[in-house]
Amino acid sequence: MRLPPMAVLLVSLGACSPAPPTSSSNAASDSAAHRAHQEYVDAINSNNLDSLMAMLTEDVVFLSANEPVMVGKAAVRPWVAGYYDAYHTHWDKPVQEFVVNGDWAFERYSYFATDSSRTDASVAQSTGWGLLIYRRDPDGKWRVARDAFGPDGPAAGG
Repeated sequence: MRLPPMAVLLVSLGACSPAPPTSSSNAASDSAAHRAHQEYVDAINSNNLDSLMAMLTEDVVFLSANEPVMVGKAAVRPWVAGYYDAYHTHWDKPVQEFVVNGDWAFERYSYFATDSSRTDASVAQSTGWGLLIYRRDPDGKWRVARDAFGPDGPAAGG
């Protein structure tokens, strides 16, 4: 059984050591970066395409197991739209590691996803891992620049 596309959609990329905070503005920036995690989860769970797209940088890269690499919002949008058309989804994404370094933040997480089919009411659940890279855009908002994720185990039937 192949996971729903979005179940393969969410991830966190990398970890590096942050520079120690040198001012209160760094602490405020770190806090805003950490809030971006919850904003992203909320956007995913809203099942609203525009809300999710607003959390992505223009040059976002999605790396999803068993899918071609998607580069840019124009590539990601139809993929997410298809997922939301097919499923009502809910993701829990506990953070395993979160590092902020300047205008970049790196998050490693696990996930538990529940996807309810919009056509036959069947429910699929999956667990996995992810790696996100956030970037603070010129408008000051932290957005997802890279999202890599995959299931804990091999795809069913393979």
